[in-house]
Amino acid sequence: MYCIKAEIPQEICDIDDELKAIYHSNDTVCIWVFKTREDRNRFMDETAGMLKLDREQHYESNYI
Repeated sequence: MYCIKAEIPQEICDIDDELKAIYHSNDTVCIWVFKTREDRNRFMDETAGMLKLDREQHYESNYI
């Protein structure tokens, strides 16, 4: 297991983990928040293998 020390705002910590999708690269950690677990799971299925920019665009087009 790898742990990276970070200061995560409490409002993000308070969100149910099943409503969050987390992506990381060598210099970024992104946390997407969804209204339902089903939306989160669908996002994960739809964006499997996508690059960060493509995932961001997909989220903005379909979940905001």
